[in-house]
Amino acid sequence: MVIISQIEKKPLVNIFPTKSNKTNFIGIPVIDLSRPEDAKNLIVNACQDYGFFKVINHGVAPLLVSELEKEAVEFFNMRQYEKDQYCPPNPFGYGRNKIGLNGDVGWVEYLLFTSTNFPINSKIFSSLVKEYVKEVRKMGCNILELMAEGLKIEPKNVLSRMLSDEKADIIFRLNHYPPCSDSDPESDLNNNNRSMSHGRTSIGFGEHTDPQLISIARSNATSGFQIYLEDGTWVGVPQDETSYFINVDDLLEVMTNGRFKSVRHRVVADSFKSRVSMIYFGGPPLMEKISPLDSLMEPDEESLYNEFTWFEYKSCTYKTKLADNRLSRFHKHSHPV
Repeated sequence: MVIISQIEKKPLVNIFPTKSNKTNFIGIPVIDLSRPEDAKNLIVNACQDYGFFKVINHGVAPLLVSELEKEAVEFFNMRQYEKDQYCPPNPFGYGRNKIGLNGDVGWVEYLLFTSTNFPINSKIFSSLVKEYVKEVRKMGCNILELMAEGLKIEPKNVLSRMLSDEKADIIFRLNHYPPCSDSDPESDLNNNNRSMSHGRTSIGFGEHTDPQLISIARSNATSGFQIYLEDGTWVGVPQDETSYFINVDDLLEVMTNGRFKSVRHRVVADSFKSRVSMIYFGGPPLMEKISPLDSLMEPDEESLYNEFTWFEYKSCTYKTKLADNRLSRFHKHSHPV
């Protein structure tokens, strides 16, 4: 089991700087999507300062969310041998403990889907996932269009078209972080490795950035999500099961030529309560070429990145560990592609 201090300060990771010099954290930016004229500029500010923000009045039906969460909880509450046989990851399906292919582990079990592949032997569950992904995808396109308006770039769908494309590479993930404490010896996850110490917390999902364009997440009423700030500290994100949290991902950092920050984040497990989260990862079609947008570049501004396809970048992520800075491999002044 990986453990960390509850309050941690560490050296800055190698993340290329954005246009913002802001380091004083004043709280999670909150964006009201029902007020687009305000939202478009607030989104840009949040993406430049933190690469992260919360949206309210998002339009996703609470009943749909609660029904999907109920189905997910029922699945994760099944006996371990039932889950292992239900829909083994290939690569989509059920998995636990191992994160990726390169040795990363966490206090987590999960269900992983594409937008068209729902490997669950439950028509109700599959139907709810399909409807939920549809609604969150719509929200993601709206956010990206507001972002383009705030950046004053044309056309309005320059970013959202990649999510609305029928070949868009969409991943949906349901994570379950069981309670992690010495008082829970019967937990199925990592049952033989439970060494804990006072004031320390287990890593549920290790620090990383998401490789896609944007990630859209919500969780139940259990906290644990943390983002990394430029001053070297981790900040806990207060739980809010009615809102959505938006991550700027690696591709969006490239397309804005570093103006937006791909936010480094992680999840720590709670000692007493389980946490269920739903994450929509919005990626473009596999052969989409990724480079800084010409409409954002100043006349004498140099592109920071070599052009690559989403397929090339996605392939790179399978060869790296969670905490690696994948973008450094495509930076013009770093390792050549």
